[in-house]
Amino acid sequence: MADRQRIGWIGCGRMGSAMAKRLIAGDNKLSVTNRTRSRAEALGELGADVVDNPMDLAECDVVFVMVSADAQLLEVLNGPLGVLANEDVAPRIVIDCSTVSTGASATAREACSLRGVDFLAAPVSGNPKVVASGTLTLAVSGSRNAFEVARPLLDQLGHGVTYVGEGEVARLVKICHNMFLGVVTQAMAEITVLAERGGIERSAFLEFLNDSVMGSAFTRYKTPAFVNLEFKASFTPVLLRKDFDLGMTEAKHMGVAMPVSALCSEIVASAIGAGYVDDDFAVLLLEVARSAGLTLESENKVIDDGLGVKQ
Repeated sequence: MADRQRIGWIGCGRMGSAMAKRLIAGDNKLSVTNRTRSRAEALGELGADVVDNPMDLAECDVVFVMVSADAQLLEVLNGPLGVLANEDVAPRIVIDCSTVSTGASATAREACSLRGVDFLAAPVSGNPKVVASGTLTLAVSGSRNAFEVARPLLDQLGHGVTYVGEGEVARLVKICHNMFLGVVTQAMAEITVLAERGGIERSAFLEFLNDSVMGSAFTRYKTPAFVNLEFKASFTPVLLRKDFDLGMTEAKHMGVAMPVSALCSEIVASAIGAGYVDDDFAVLLLEVARSAGLTLESENKVIDDGLGVKQ
């Protein structure tokens, strides 16, 4: 693709804005829109053109979408003011980075195909802080040719871009990924509470864990929340439960038994029932502690989250 191609961006929430900022910083010509216009205007202050609705992006070469659910994706594409609503012109490629069902993704792909538009499913792994650190990862499915054409833009969003196949398989990759997040976080919460019940500081136990073969970028990233009980949301239990539901539906359809995932799904539902709807899903730690009759207190320590940020 030529330099300074016209790029559209739909969805300027926390993730969408963080990702769009990387494209702006990459000296791309970006036009943005959002249902709540003020969020898009914040990107306008950084150099993006703010337009009124997705249909105003129809003349762009590539349009990115980052919305919260199935209905929103279909509306911004095929609704009365959707990017495909202009009968005279349409983008070359639509890249959807949202976490949606495979069914909605297939419907969106069909709508694009009818207009001669390539559709790439490109769900992401990360949060705004991960985006800012340049460590976002993306799984992409659709036409291999469209992927290669769009790759220079995708590479600007993070450090890991993986083509995983045709059709909607990237959706399943993302759903499996998020289910694993839930399972790992629940296991991490249980062993941390066990260690504390035995008289070990959470910070000491997690330092050992992170330096061992069992440590990971994820366990290190969640350590500040576990140690200092700071649960500002990067991903809520409500969103995690949605992904568990999607995953368990796929598992049932494919005949794959997932007893651990099924149990974790119910544990997450229990946390939601306990009122944890706006916090980060790391609050699973508090639910494990509560069931053990243990009251946790912040250790108030400066912890490196592995992204170069001391918390």
